[in-house]
Amino acid sequence: MKSKIGLFSFVYLWFLALIALPLTGIAVGAFRKGAMEFFHEFVQPGALFGLKLTFEITACAVAINTVFGVLIALQIAGKNVRGWRVLNVIVDLPFAVSPVIAGLALILVYGPNTLIGGFLQNHSMKLMFAMPGMVMATLFVTLPFVVRELVPVLREMGNGEQEAAMTLGASTWRVFWRITLPQMKWSLLYGAMLTVSRALGEFGAVLVVSGSVVLLTQSATLYVYQSTVNGDMQAAYTVSLVLAATSFLILCLLEGIKRRREVAHS
Repeated sequence: MKSKIGLFSFVYLWFLALIALPLTGIAVGAFRKGAMEFFHEFVQPGALFGLKLTFEITACAVAINTVFGVLIALQIAGKNVRGWRVLNVIVDLPFAVSPVIAGLALILVYGPNTLIGGFLQNHSMKLMFAMPGMVMATLFVTLPFVVRELVPVLREMGNGEQEAAMTLGASTWRVFWRITLPQMKWSLLYGAMLTVSRALGEFGAVLVVSGSVVLLTQSATLYVYQSTVNGDMQAAYTVSLVLAATSFLILCLLEGIKRRREVAHS
């Protein structure tokens, strides 16, 4: 009994030291000069632009990776393509590769001095050091979440109902909307919310491909970083708290989705 109490105490102390105290410190730092100062820093052009850009990038990443995540998950779960095992491994690369390396790889392929990047730039299509490149970097680091949530569900579902519906004359598109999607909707939503959470906090890959130009390619995380470097801790605390509060809201939504998913599968 005493050993269990000691173990639980250690776990909670670890949680307190690693998560609770740092987050509390951000909240205290954000409001240490009062709510008016917090609001003043929040409405600064750089802060508002960084948050707006971050939310726009996140929206693009979620929309694109949700669509392609479903397509990839269907191929892996159904083993419908040759080399699906290779595809299954490639999907996990963002977990293994540093975001900074991912950003550098994008620069080496799509940078302005490369064959592809130079061609696109000559046709007024700038990828790197612009929002498209930041979206690409975010897409890379958030690719696995939807796929990894859907593959187990799709394999558990099997193909019986889909094949029966197609035998009765239903099209592939109709089968997907009427049978496949309703059964995987909670897992899909859960994966999408994980993608949102990861995209909001992305720093390394975005830093490399953006150039971090104020009011142009400086996202919220880059704004926090630059404010810290400049010694403007009030601005850093303010934007950090907004991002942390957004992540906490997403966490609450994830818990609700998790419960609905458990009920749906019970």
